[in-house]
Amino acid sequence: MALLPAQDTAPAPRLPLRSEAELQDTWDLSTLFPHDQAWYEALQEYEKQSARIPLFRATLGKSAETLADYLDFSKAFGILEERLHYYSELRQTEDEGDDASRTMTGRFIMAAAKAEAAASWVIPEIQAIPDARMAGFLEHPRLGEYRIYLSKLLRYKPYILSDREERLLALHAEGENIPSEAFSVLTNVDLDFGSLDTPEGKRPLSQSTWSVFMENPDRTLRQQAYEAFYRPFEAHKTTLAALYGGAVKQNVIKARIRGFPSARAAHLFPDAVPEAVYDNLIATISTHLAPLHRYYRLRKQVLGVDTLRHYDVYVPLVPKAVKKTSWNEAVDLICAALAPLGAEYGQVLRAGLLGRWADRYENKGKRSGAFSAGSYQGAPYILMNYKEDSIRDVFTLAHEGGHSMHSFYAARSNPFMHYGYTIFEAEVASTFNEELLFRYLRDHADTRELALYVINKRADDLLATLYRQTMFAEFEQQTHALEEGGTPLTVEVLRGTYRALLSKYFGPDMVLEEQSDLEGLRIPHFYRAFYVYKYATGISASLALAERVLSGGEEARRDYFTFLCSGGSRFPIESLQLAGVDMASPRPVEAACKVFARLVDELLTYF
Repeated sequence: MALLPAQDTAPAPRLPLRSEAELQDTWDLSTLFPHDQAWYEALQEYEKQSARIPLFRATLGKSAETLADYLDFSKAFGILEERLHYYSELRQTEDEGDDASRTMTGRFIMAAAKAEAAASWVIPEIQAIPDARMAGFLEHPRLGEYRIYLSKLLRYKPYILSDREERLLALHAEGENIPSEAFSVLTNVDLDFGSLDTPEGKRPLSQSTWSVFMENPDRTLRQQAYEAFYRPFEAHKTTLAALYGGAVKQNVIKARIRGFPSARAAHLFPDAVPEAVYDNLIATISTHLAPLHRYYRLRKQVLGVDTLRHYDVYVPLVPKAVKKTSWNEAVDLICAALAPLGAEYGQVLRAGLLGRWADRYENKGKRSGAFSAGSYQGAPYILMNYKEDSIRDVFTLAHEGGHSMHSFYAARSNPFMHYGYTIFEAEVASTFNEELLFRYLRDHADTRELALYVINKRADDLLATLYRQTMFAEFEQQTHALEEGGTPLTVEVLRGTYRALLSKYFGPDMVLEEQSDLEGLRIPHFYRAFYVYKYATGISASLALAERVLSGGEEARRDYFTFLCSGGSRFPIESLQLAGVDMASPRPVEAACKVFARLVDELLTYF
């Protein structure tokens, strides 16, 4: 028997204006600036300090003291720049239509661009300091807090070109985003997906409403939405292929110019991630597809369909668990789930979430979704659009809280110049919190329906993060290898490559549509090369760390806090090794696949 969610057809309530939001429900940005006027005064100071940058030119290599003088200036300038940036950006997200905040953002962007241009000589001048002299500089006590920053900067030395070549690359960089920008405009503005007749009336089909249609229990409506959605992509397939092919070609050319062995090597270099980590991820997932295929077989059974189609993979298998959770109750749940991390972690997070770290509820014009914005001097702010009837939003709050606590500890444990952690590490702390919350809710569910819902949700989340992102990563690997090997990325090549991966990952129970492989031409993340694999490695690391903390006692907990406090003081592989997980080994990914397999087994017992 198929268990399908009831659809809420009640009209949406009127969104309040920003001016109508309760003060306690909004974030307090005074840790950055007390008010807008103070921000404008600081912007004037920033522009004044920016004019001083050229005064340091041709001094950095003279002595350790002159280099330290500049770095002291750069640190203070950077802290001010970060405060200005975060304040204006966060103010704009409160109401995207507010002219005052958009003006602030625009003013900052212009000032920052001038500062960047004024400092374009700095990195080449530092890298031009002879190695022996720099080694002596690094022993000077005034450069102590800058050693890690300088060491990371000097890693790039083998790939830095002459001044003239670097200038040519810088001039060319302005056009590097054209494929991505054209893709965004085409898919978000120019493509018309039309509308569909539903029991509630005619509803528009768009990039944002696509997921709503794919989760609808009416299979005929899902099929109609699927076919209508892909029709414009089919009509523009040649343009889309040319845009993505152009982006890949740019990645390959830029890597060759700098002397990297491949585009992938160039993109993994900043985080010092060995290419073997990428290869291990794909190889390990490829040998653990059986649980994924078993899950799709279960989906086919529960939905009661003769053939599983591409438009059947997102509809929930279980009814939406109806459980109203107020903001304060959500904070209580999250802090209870995170109790294994100790009293301090829970106290700081609780004070922040019940205080004014978070902008809690939706208002007219507010940016959609959720994010965490942690900076060096400001609070680790969280944007939410929290809904009390959504358990998913409780998980989202736990996720963003993980990011914010990671930022909290990193900023308090490191100098400004290397407090920031990498994207490779960023998803670990957030998904760690989700895993602990999942286990807590599953173990304390007061109804069978709630337990089944959270198990199914967790399985879907792991599928999307572990398996699907690895499939994306494998596609990126293959497309770049094809380009580097001299194979043009035509529509047919791209679609054929992606279709083979769809067949591999979905398995024998999936019947693909003729247009299914067009999905590979519509993923915006592909324009941020070799990025998506970090989602899969991140969830693998967090699952391993969650298991270790829950079963390893005080030592495991201390190791996890070593990771949270590392910031940018270590490269991510080393930072995670100190926490107790070795991402250079396939074991964490293997363990993550086993976690997913256990979730599928749990679902099988319910059905």
